[in-house]
This record gives sequence, C-alpha cells and structure tokens, in this order.
Amino acid sequence: MTAIDPTSLDADARRARRFTRINAADKWFQVLGLAWITPILRAAAGDNPRAQMRDLWRLAGVPMLAILCFLALWGVLAPQVQTSLGAIPGPVQVWNEAVTLHQDAAQKAEQRADHYARVDARNQRFIDRGQPERVKDIPFTGAPSYYQQIGTSILTVFFGFLLASVVAIPLGIAAGLSPTANAALNPLIQIFKPVSPLAWLPIVTMVVAAVYTTNDGLFAKSFLVSAITVTLCSLWPTLINTALGVASIDKDLVNVSKVLKMTTWTKITRLVLPSALPLIFTGLRLSLGVGWMVLIAAEMLAQNPGLGKFVWDEFQNGSSSSLARIMVAVFTIGIIGFLLDRVMFALQSLFTFTNNR
Repeated sequence: MTAIDPTSLDADARRARRFTRINAADKWFQVLGLAWITPILRAAAGDNPRAQMRDLWRLAGVPMLAILCFLALWGVLAPQVQTSLGAIPGPVQVWNEAVTLHQDAAQKAEQRADHYARVDARNQRFIDRGQPERVKDIPFTGAPSYYQQIGTSILTVFFGFLLASVVAIPLGIAAGLSPTANAALNPLIQIFKPVSPLAWLPIVTMVVAAVYTTNDGLFAKSFLVSAITVTLCSLWPTLINTALGVASIDKDLVNVSKVLKMTTWTKITRLVLPSALPLIFTGLRLSLGVGWMVLIAAEMLAQNPGLGKFVWDEFQNGSSSSLARIMVAVFTIGIIGFLLDRVMFALQSLFTFTNNR
C-alpha cells in the first residue's frame, strides 16, 4: 500500500486555492476589460504555460498589434490628405497636442487657485477692518480647461441619463405588466424613437427658455438644454428592454404571486425587478451609449461648455492646431464612452447573475 505524502496534499490544496482565487478574479478582469491578466496569473501559478501564452496573445497581443497597425497606417496616410488647414495631423502631432492641453489645464488650475487665494486675502482684509458687508465671492472668469470640459460633459450625460432612467423604467414596467399600457405606449415609442437630437434641440431650447427664466438658478440653461436632449434621445432603449424583460417573466412566478395575493408593490419589487434586471441593465447600457453620442451634438449647438463645445470652438477657430485638438477630443470621447460602458457592465455584474459581455 502506497503511503500518501501530506506535503504533496498541502501543495495540491494550495494550488487549488490559487486557481480558485484566479478564476474569481477573472470575472472582474473581464468586466474591467483586463482579461489578459488572467493568463499571466495562471502561467505564474503553474498552469500549462504554452496554452496560457496563446490566450495572452489572443487577449493582449492581437489587440495591441491591431492598434500598432492602425497607428502606422494613420501615420503614413495622414500627411497625404490636405485640407484648408494643412495636412491631417499624424499620431505624433495629436499626442503633442494632448500634452499641450494637459499643460494648459495645469496652468489654468494654478491661475484659478491664485485667483481664489487673492479673493480670500481681499475678503480677510475687509473682515479685519470691520467691513464684512464688503466681502464678496468673486468667481473666476477664465476659460474652462480641457479637463473641466470633460467633467461638464460627464456630469451632463449622467444627469440626462438619470432623468431618462427615472422615466423609462416605470413606463417599461407598466408596459410589460399591462397589455393595455403596452398598446398605449408602443405607438409613441415607434414615433419618437427615431427622432434625431438635432430635431429635439430647438424645441427643448425654446421650452427651457420659456420655463427657466432665472439666470442664477442651480443649473445653466445650456446645461439643461443638453441634458434634456440626452434624456429624450436615450430613454427608449431602457424603456423597450424593461418592457421586454418584464413581459418575459416566467408565467408560473406570476401565478404564484396571485396565489400569495401579493400587492402590486410587493410583486414589482420582489418578483418583477429581480427577474427583469438583466434586460433592464442591457437597456441602461444602450441608453448611456446613445446619450453619450447625442451629448456631443447637443453641446455643439447649445454651447454647453463641454467636449461638444470644445470641438465646435476648435472647428470655428481654424488654427493650425485645430485639427489635432479635434482628434484629441475624438479619442477622448471614444475612451470615455468605453469606460462608461464598463461602469454599467460592472454594475450589471453586481446586481444580476448574468455575465454576458
């Protein structure tokens, strides 16, 4: 009879625990778009290095090679395309312009800090003299930095997205639970879903100007125009997917709720929402993506000081660096859009049992 080595058993147990932790972490790596880390960890833990290197090549090597090919093709073809402002900028010029925008943002941050330091010193002098009535909060009037414009765009899209969700989810639940409500909402959805943000914008602008008459309210008019336009264009995917998710609930569960004589609120919170969450989150992800695309056009026309206005101002400026700055904004918009989708996917993974990418 062969004796069992306790040391070997302990090593196998430790190895199994390592792979269990790696598999658990892999779910979040996939959510964050970092799935290429998993093969590295598995290879380091002793799992078939050749197979893990193949996975690493597929998950990281191939995408990186595609990006390098794109940059090389861009660098070769860009100088050959002439515009009224000169040749299309290549990757190096765009990168240099991104560095310049970063330096400008740092300089404006220093100017802002210096301005408020002087304002604080001024107000303190009046307080020391016993003249508190002369204390003023003098705002900084300099142009917003590139990072501030990014922040404005993100704030605007989330505000519009939240408004859309507050409207779309209850309507979607009603349409999914009631055939009558679905029949009432479906024509409106089919009519308004294809409407372009450029068509909504003049209507929203006039309504906001008529209703929001104050100039010192919580939000600027341009912010509200952009956010409401985002709301009107992005609520449809959430509404449709919520209605579909609610309508597809297992009929046996619905019958159980009738047997238990659940109230409408209990039925919605305990049965409808948990069952429909995967499709609801799919709709939310689509809505956020639509809202982010719509926002740029809305900011261009509403002159909300975000990325859309930055692109429009550079287009109107027509300087030699304008094209490179616009391309920096294009890459910024794309990267932020990807990150917003990852955020929504992370939330979906927290609240649902599905893990579809």
